[in-house]
Amino acid sequence: MSQKTELEILLAVVDHGSFSAAARALGYTPSAVGKRVHQLEQRLNVPLLVRSTRRMTLTEAGRRYAEEARDLIARLTALEEDISDDASTLRGTVRLTSSAALGRRFVVPLVIEFMEHHPEVEVELLLTDKIIDLIGEGFDLSIRTGILPDSSLVSRKLMNNPRILCAAPSYIEQHGSPGKPEDLTIHRCLRLGQERQLSDWGFAQPQGGNARLGSGFSCNNLEALHAACISGRGIAWLPEFLTASDINKGRLLPLLKEYACPDAGGGVFLLRPETTFLPQRIRTLIDFFADRFNEMRRD
Repeated sequence: MSQKTELEILLAVVDHGSFSAAARALGYTPSAVGKRVHQLEQRLNVPLLVRSTRRMTLTEAGRRYAEEARDLIARLTALEEDISDDASTLRGTVRLTSSAALGRRFVVPLVIEFMEHHPEVEVELLLTDKIIDLIGEGFDLSIRTGILPDSSLVSRKLMNNPRILCAAPSYIEQHGSPGKPEDLTIHRCLRLGQERQLSDWGFAQPQGGNARLGSGFSCNNLEALHAACISGRGIAWLPEFLTASDINKGRLLPLLKEYACPDAGGGVFLLRPETTFLPQRIRTLIDFFADRFNEMRRD
């Protein structure tokens, strides 16, 4: 058994949590998996795993070894693919995740276009608004919106993500238009998740102020808020990529433009785990996304 296979067995145990689960994933017997891990520990003369009744956990030495092993295997696999394949033909799988609204509006059409150019590349796309552990769950890339938190991931900004305060004409006809941010406390506000205060919508508050947004409807999905806003249920603070067409066609009206904070919505970012070697198919997809989003900015 090669050393690479030995490392893959260790990482399977780490990812699946037990010898038996790793064995099922790899097609080995549990005893064979346990034997290979034991031999690896003997060769290194250090314990890598702590055995418990429920789950295998890494020792500190095991954590360091597994991190380096994962990166090494990724580089070896990518190198083998780049060398063995015709340089003009990309092959293999890319695992990609994106926030749901952005994914349906932009990422899905772009992935389809990319695959038309590179039919030998398979893309596995997960649309979710949950924060995904790219390394732990084996994803190559992520496209996210908002304020980028500090992390160990490599990031590339694709475009700005301005947020627009807006409402349907039917809502304005019935309830009037806010003249200043503080007026939002008496309006029906369509809030995303835990948004509660004016500051959550990018408006500065007086020192010590905690003015709350008016009650109306809250939801964890931007597209649901967008639909509620168009139907006249209230005022929403939505990404420009969801509202631009509706504003141009008069289905939504922008509000309080003079108070808008252009950076409050953060940006659209492409994230990937830090690694010293990227497969050509991933590098090509990254450049493809960057080019297409750059075209959107110009338009």
